[in-house]
Amino acid sequence: MENQDINITIIDRNGVTHKVEAPTDMSMNLMEIVRSFELAPEGTIGVCGGMAMCASCQCYVISETALPEMQDDEEAMLSEAFYVKDNSRLGCQIQMTPEMEGLEVELAPES
Repeated sequence: MENQDINITIIDRNGVTHKVEAPTDMSMNLMEIVRSFELAPEGTIGVCGGMAMCASCQCYVISETALPEMQDDEEAMLSEAFYVKDNSRLGCQIQMTPEMEGLEVELAPES
């Protein structure tokens, strides 16, 4: 199976836009992509390890990309998080799949 990278855009907490190529064959999520490209300082994102138990990877989805449905854990976490908007999602809950091509997100401020 050929490696299929997708193009996504991540706006970091300083407002800088990063266009990155994310692998879809490593079952990585958006939070892990942010970490691997070091788009947020170590220790400020994915604090809980991607268990939807903190909101350190909250992001605002700007593109019209169809995302996986929000699970209860994620919904509960976002209901308690700071700076939540209508388009907030937890990055750790967004898997990098070919369908995420063109995804554009902005990292929420650190709470």
